[in-house]
Order: sequence, then C-alpha cells, then structure tokens
Amino acid sequence: MTKKIMVLPCSGIGKAYGEISRQAAYELIDDIRPEDVTTACLGRFMIRDSEVVEQAKNSFIITVDGCAKECALKNVEAAGLKVDKAVRTIEVFKEHRDLKPEGVLQLGEPGFKLAHILAQKLAGEVDCLMKEEG
Repeated sequence: MTKKIMVLPCSGIGKAYGEISRQAAYELIDDIRPEDVTTACLGRFMIRDSEVVEQAKNSFIITVDGCAKECALKNVEAAGLKVDKAVRTIEVFKEHRDLKPEGVLQLGEPGFKLAHILAQKLAGEVDCLMKEEG
C-alpha cells in the first residue's frame, strides 16, 4: 500500500505568506494530487492529538511555513515526528518578487499566482517522495 503524503501548512493567521501556504496546500490537495495528499489541522499536533499523530506516523510529511519561525515544522517535530520535506513560502517569493501579495484578507492576483507556483512546487515534492517509496 502506498503511503499518503500529509501536507501541513502553517497557521500564519494574519500573515499573507501564511495564507499563501494554506492556499497552495488546498490547491495541491483538492486539485492537483487529491488521491495522494491529505492534511490535518496543525493545532492537533500542538496538543498531541493521538489520532492525527498516528495518521502522520503512517504518512510522508511535508510542512509549508510562511515565515522563518517555521511553526509547522517545529510543531510536527515537537510531536515526535519526522518531517520529510520542509518548504518555506518566503523562499518561493524570493524567486518571484514580482508576485507580492496585496494583503492578508485579499491576496489579489499576484498572491494567488504565488500560491499556484507554490502548489506546483509542492506537487514536485510529492512526486519525489512517491518515487522514493516506489
């Protein structure tokens, strides 16, 4: 049986790059790789929810952090789990500085384009992890 891949975006509430992280994860899960990718609420890792931690133990884990604080990465590791790939939204933005989000509540066209680019990058990471297992 092929392992699922769990993508965990940051909870950067009130931060544009946190919102971009979430939008990219949703695009990946809903549109690009729905059969291979799942997610969970990051807060459930913070409280060490046994159901979600057990699900994650049987998955490859990709974290997507909006900023250098790396809350998604740190919370997953604090729950005793290994992160297979950590992605930072800001690194993708550095490659596409022309795509500055307009704001938090309204990312605007540039912000959504950046989320789409990030979703495509995440799809590539999913493909790499699936090849490793295969």
